[in-house]
Amino acid sequence: MNQEVTTPPQPQPQPDPQPDNPIRNFSVPLSPTPRGARLARLLASEQLRAWELPLEKATQIVAELAANAVTHGRVPGRDFRLTLYVVGDTLRIEVTDTRADVLPRLAPTADAESGRGLVLVEALSDRWGVGMGPYPRKTVWAELNTDQR
Repeated sequence: MNQEVTTPPQPQPQPDPQPDNPIRNFSVPLSPTPRGARLARLLASEQLRAWELPLEKATQIVAELAANAVTHGRVPGRDFRLTLYVVGDTLRIEVTDTRADVLPRLAPTADAESGRGLVLVEALSDRWGVGMGPYPRKTVWAELNTDQR
């Protein structure tokens, strides 16, 4: 009288197919202070480590762009934003501040004590530039090829 009662096997849900190169992003608002700039570098470093991407060039670029946002793009009461995107083999680093009226300059004067951060960004990145808007924002961005062949 022992009857074995079985239920038909249920189909297991299949995970969605993942593309070979998923789009990843990270974005955080930070206070426009030296502490916020330092935190931008540390957070970027940890995120890149989690994504298993090279750190050195990217964290230096983040440090320079965040320092510029704090130094030249600071408006009391308004944060700056750090955004990291990875699409395919490209890491895009963006720092957005609320001083669209102050555009970055690449070439410092010969006797300037500062102003060489964008020279470093240009040397370390594959591409960089500035995007405007929406007012009063501007975004300074840099891209790195992450292909590790």
